[in-house]
Amino acid sequence: MEGKLYIVATPIGNLDDITYRAVKVLNTVDIIAAEDTRHTLKLLNHLNISKPLISYYKETEKTKAKMIINKIKDGKDVAVVSDAGTPGISDPGEEVIKEAINENICIIPIPGACAAINSLICSGLDTKQFLFVGFLSTKKKEKREKLESLKNNIYTMIFYEAPHKIEDTLRSMLEILGDREISIGREITKIHEEFIRGKISKIIEQIESRGEMVIIVEGSKKSEEDMEKESRNEMSLEEHYKFYEKQGCDKKEIIKKIAKDRNIPKNEIYKEFINK
Repeated sequence: MEGKLYIVATPIGNLDDITYRAVKVLNTVDIIAAEDTRHTLKLLNHLNISKPLISYYKETEKTKAKMIINKIKDGKDVAVVSDAGTPGISDPGEEVIKEAINENICIIPIPGACAAINSLICSGLDTKQFLFVGFLSTKKKEKREKLESLKNNIYTMIFYEAPHKIEDTLRSMLEILGDREISIGREITKIHEEFIRGKISKIIEQIESRGEMVIIVEGSKKSEEDMEKESRNEMSLEEHYKFYEKQGCDKKEIIKKIAKDRNIPKNEIYKEFINK
């Protein structure tokens, strides 16, 4: 009989945040696959749990995933844990879950702490719809390209960032996204837990490089209509004319629409297309 794969969320700081169910599962599984076995051993010692540990970190995910699946096929129950929070969310876990799905193995999530959600609910920003981005690239060009791709996103955005990169990231956000409202959650659930809220320009001046951080950024306030209008205005006048022509508009209506989009007098547009 095959075993099961448990995806177990662990505390992100305060060890009291471990759930009763997580403790029960960690007590009953045969093997625990950990992002850092030394880190997980501290948690297990705190809980008085003794189990065989295998390492399962980002660089070895693909190869270790197959090994874990084989153990489950041999009838072993395996729990996957990361150093903090929920496996698979900017932490190892995704590969073994994919392998388990391919092999029709039972996957059981054990919910718990998640830095992204706890930071979001304390941010004061819109929580109805949000986009989880996670860590930005460490390469400057890729980082800027990602932020450029997000500048018209209308949903609240969630980023993870290391303390030594926070100032550079905030300056890039200010330049590319503009001076938006943000909230930074730092040392969440720990003794020095802190939430810093305000405009990016203000927070850059007061932020300190300590503690893992979650940055919550308000979405673009541009409407979908505004973004579509911007897109049309990037067209040449000829392209702009053809865009409305394809929609079945007559010449008079097209000129009126183009003038409105570009916020210029109709006469100027009319001169361009007088002979059309």
